[in-house]
Amino acid sequence: MGKKLKSLEDLGGFVFSTNKDFEFENEETTETPENGEQKLEAHLDKKNRGGKIATVIKGFEGNDDDLKSLAKKLKTLCGVGGTAKDGEIIIQGNFRDKIMEYLTKEGYKVKRVGG
Repeated sequence: MGKKLKSLEDLGGFVFSTNKDFEFENEETTETPENGEQKLEAHLDKKNRGGKIATVIKGFEGNDDDLKSLAKKLKTLCGVGGTAKDGEIIIQGNFRDKIMEYLTKEGYKVKRVGG
């Protein structure tokens, strides 16, 4: 049995309108701050990955296009696969030092977190 909804707000947004003149406006356009204003964290993670290590960059603020663009640059730099979602960039393998060096050169503030 599903969770009981207390109001229309619990549905997460626009559902349906019978108004012919209604225009939906998406106000979630986030501007990405300059590189120097970004405070990123570089983690190593192997949870839920079958024992394999992944480098995780957390703390990115901005829109999804800029996040995916940075992820693509990092994947190309390391020559491996990865993904970008929910403000995190996940790169396959232990490339934390290489990524931190690159991000520092690009002007980001990067903090090493964990071992």
